[in-house]
Amino acid sequence: MSWLSSSQGVVLTAYHPSGKDQAVGDSHAKGGEEATSSRRYGQYTMNQESTTTRVMEKPPFDRSISQDSLDELSMEDYWIELENIKKSSENRQEDQEVVVVKEPDEGELEEEWLKEAGLSNLFGESAGDPQESMVFLSTLTRTQAAAVQKRVETVSQTLRKKNKQYQIPDVRDIFAQQRESKETAPDDTESQSLRTNENKYQGRDDQTSNLGEEKLIPPEETPAPETDINLEVSFAEQALNQKESSKEKIQKSKGDDATLPSFRLPKDKTGTTRIGDLAPQDMKKVCHLALIELTALYDVLGIELKQQKAVKIKTRDSGLFCIPLTVLLEQDQRKVLGTRIPLIFQKLISRIEEGGLETEGLLRIPGAAIRIKNLCQELEAKFYEGTFNWESVKQHDAASLLKLFIRELPQPLLSVEYLKAFQAVQTLPTKKQQLQALNLLVILLPDANRDTLKALLEFLQRVIDNKEKNKMTVMNVAMVMAPNLFMCHALGLKSSEQREFVMAAGTANTMHLLIKYQKLLWTIPKFIVNQVRKQNTENHKKDKRAMKKLLKKMAYDREKYEKQDKSTNDADVPQGVIRVQAPHLSKVSMAIQLTEELKASDVLARFLSQESGVAQTLKKGEVFLYEIGGNIGERCLDDDTYMKDLYQLNPNAEWVIKSKPL
Repeated sequence: MSWLSSSQGVVLTAYHPSGKDQAVGDSHAKGGEEATSSRRYGQYTMNQESTTTRVMEKPPFDRSISQDSLDELSMEDYWIELENIKKSSENRQEDQEVVVVKEPDEGELEEEWLKEAGLSNLFGESAGDPQESMVFLSTLTRTQAAAVQKRVETVSQTLRKKNKQYQIPDVRDIFAQQRESKETAPDDTESQSLRTNENKYQGRDDQTSNLGEEKLIPPEETPAPETDINLEVSFAEQALNQKESSKEKIQKSKGDDATLPSFRLPKDKTGTTRIGDLAPQDMKKVCHLALIELTALYDVLGIELKQQKAVKIKTRDSGLFCIPLTVLLEQDQRKVLGTRIPLIFQKLISRIEEGGLETEGLLRIPGAAIRIKNLCQELEAKFYEGTFNWESVKQHDAASLLKLFIRELPQPLLSVEYLKAFQAVQTLPTKKQQLQALNLLVILLPDANRDTLKALLEFLQRVIDNKEKNKMTVMNVAMVMAPNLFMCHALGLKSSEQREFVMAAGTANTMHLLIKYQKLLWTIPKFIVNQVRKQNTENHKKDKRAMKKLLKKMAYDREKYEKQDKSTNDADVPQGVIRVQAPHLSKVSMAIQLTEELKASDVLARFLSQESGVAQTLKKGEVFLYEIGGNIGERCLDDDTYMKDLYQLNPNAEWVIKSKPL
């Protein structure tokens, strides 16, 4: 598969069988034209440029004779899956669904990036008082600020060249206030804290995975040492500090895959924040920060991050296959209110599981191509009518249909905007940095894509849990699923056997990380949540100052306002006690004494133990304790949150027990 360039832009197109197309596993091209022809597998074609601008000083991969047989054996599932995809595609003569991806003009990419990062008011027709963005900019780390500054400079230069009559900010003005506030800070406690937090993890998670010399997934029999991944310090800051101070140590550790740690979520007394735990207004801020952080990380590591933009989409507006996720969910929500995963996707997974997850070769063994084609046609006609006979669908057919559904999405499940960034993950120097980048990319995915990807990964993990009987280890599953999610593994480069192998192994490794670390990847890093808290605090101060000014102007008693404001915060709760509200339970309110060991789960248990009647049927997992207001909009607390620690972080919050919204 490859990107097809044109004067209008770049086209992502569905697979259409052609005699010139060849399997990636082929070691020799047939003729000069065919050697450079596009290689299409499944849905998408990619452009001719590489994911990364970093130039390799040596061949990307150096295999010894003894390694050859191991590599080819290990990658066999990958190449077989590609061949199965090709055969399946030959039996699917659907109309092509076209997504045009526009090649950006000079400065356009950076302008779009600033919009996505929530900083569009710094330039162009929407330019206003830069003070509006100062609160946001003041919370950025040095690497995040550098990433923003680099893009602002490019946009400013472009607008000047084009003689645009817009207000063009001076970069020095935009960042001056941020620098001044840091310089005049009474102490350097925050920086000290960041350094302390980073040192806590230093030396345990900075080993390289040496993906420049692409290695396959290590054998699962070799248990790797476990270490906490650092979510308290900006990922880009960690990379920069490591780059500045640990070069020698990194060089020494190169190639030592046996010492690569297995990462785990750290225990955080103020609670782990997962995607879905925050209110929409705070999640929007998280996405802005995640984009800036991802860009800063790639900048520090010398990798160019180019977002693609789908500007024209010709798709069907009904059906099951080749339908955009958002359109599919709209029609599904008319059937099942609030559903977040396509119904056909859920049903296919359910059908596979009904056949038992112990079936040997599950996901690897394909269904018959002609039968799959017929089942697709039947499903399109009968699925929503409820007349489709699911008993006629064999387990391997259901697995093939699931993979077909993913491949035939008009836009990739990993999104047009970030597919290249997902592919670039394999070029990052360390396993830790690969996980950090994947974490940020998962946050940036559209809701529909992220929710569907999560359902897929959870299902794949259940398959792997039965590996003793189905013979599908995480490595096997990663090999089989990688070509279905990463359709652009060859990136349209000249396809030497060595390059094909490196790209295939890279996407399989990325798939492996997605499956193995899905809990970690659906976590919002603590440093980003803290940045959101700072933004909210600064915005509250700004609003408060504006309100006081307004009240003074209106000749109200300022002292009276301040007294009311204070009494609202203090309420009638003594020091060291929180009042928890539970409007939907029989015990609607309770004052709870804070202790060092009190957790969110203990608070919930106290309320649920006093329930009676209908409410007594409420179980743990149906209602949650929320932190609302203060320096956060709304946050669902995990069971292991220590309430006293969180109270100290957000003393003005209210505490409410309720169910999660759909």
